[in-house]
Amino acid sequence: MSSAPQETSLNDFTITLEQLEDFEFRVRFDKPQFPEWRLDEPAPLGRDAWPSASRALAAAIGNCLSASLLFCARKAQVQLGPIKTRVRTETRRNERGRLRIAKVEVEIDPGIPEPEMRKALRCLGLFEDYCVVTQSVREGIDVRVSVTGLDSPEIPQ
Repeated sequence: MSSAPQETSLNDFTITLEQLEDFEFRVRFDKPQFPEWRLDEPAPLGRDAWPSASRALAAAIGNCLSASLLFCARKAQVQLGPIKTRVRTETRRNERGRLRIAKVEVEIDPGIPEPEMRKALRCLGLFEDYCVVTQSVREGIDVRVSVTGLDSPEIPQ
């Protein structure tokens, strides 16, 4: 039984990270027009000079949901005010004592004028399903990791 070839999406991309100092990393995106980011860890690990990866994930979830709602509203010809989104993220320790993102609560205020409410209700049941980031997180993402030099079975013991 042969498996079907992996479909490659035009939306596939690769970013690179480079350690600068301690837990501070430079993030370079795949397009030259995108500015570099910096990520850091809170103290006592890092210097808390930049957002952490957990904060970047929370921002990605909030942004994706907000953009999906905006896209739906525009398709439905609903006029919105400026969208304001609040993302509350809770971290907890799992059964092994490791910190994990336990819950993400997203509150979106799209500034819908009263006359637009009826048209906007249609988007309520649709927009979340089109959010690539949120739905990927909800379903679980297949993450495969290799560590150069440490992923070979030929390493002497």
